[in-house]
Amino acid sequence: MSDNNLSQKKQKQYEEYVKAVTPVHSLPLNMCKAFFTGGVICVVGQVILNYADNLGLDKDTAGSWCSLILILFSVILTGCNLYSKIGRFGGAGSLVPITGFANSVASSAIEYKAEGQVFGIGCKIFTIAGPVILYGILSSWILGVIYYLFTMIP
Repeated sequence: MSDNNLSQKKQKQYEEYVKAVTPVHSLPLNMCKAFFTGGVICVVGQVILNYADNLGLDKDTAGSWCSLILILFSVILTGCNLYSKIGRFGGAGSLVPITGFANSVASSAIEYKAEGQVFGIGCKIFTIAGPVILYGILSSWILGVIYYLFTMIP
């Protein structure tokens, strides 16, 4: 009986310890931070688009420049170890598609550069982004086939 009491006491102490060291998160606050972070990234993109439009670039060229500049900013911030701080603050808001994707590729390249150009960077650069590419292409192909089949129905 005392073994059982001792076990229950240890279990209760462990649960109290876990409760004490587990960080408490506020879902509404995290949602606001994510919304703010994603919004700031999108506002920067819109500023770039407006600036390119004021320069007289057509819509497609302005969009290309906007994408390139956002990717460049994301890679530079990742290289300076600042994008991870943005991610810790903004959570999912920092995963805005183009900047989050560039961050995932750049962070993998930085992490594995010590292993060399081929076996480090070359083999590991798409460790995080690879599944996104794979399933993005697969799902777009499946949806394209479904769309095609529905357009064939008179």
